[in-house]
Amino acid sequence: MFDFEKLDVYHKAKQLNKKVFLFLKSIKTVRSTNDQLRRASFSIMLNIAEGSGRYSKADKRNFYVIARGSVFECVAIFDYMKDIQAIDQDTFITFYNDFEELSRMLFSMIKNLSLK
Repeated sequence: MFDFEKLDVYHKAKQLNKKVFLFLKSIKTVRSTNDQLRRASFSIMLNIAEGSGRYSKADKRNFYVIARGSVFECVAIFDYMKDIQAIDQDTFITFYNDFEELSRMLFSMIKNLSLK
């Protein structure tokens, strides 16, 4: 078993990535928005996995910081989609809450790796 497979944050990121993928299949969006959201969501999961394989705390932390940045990117895209009425408020809130939980988990990991 790989280290990332033991992380709750990885499993939550994977579930959310799947949710984003299925959501994007169900709606019509501008291709560039769709691609950017899909890549940002996938980046969260991949950076968590890659960071878990690093040896130093600083390297691990860097990948988790990048993953958290991708969380912010996803939220910004959903916010934009809400503003242009590509999604409704309820859909926005649902995804917002999921990404907020992931952000908190990553922040905690980053903070723990920053000690000392």
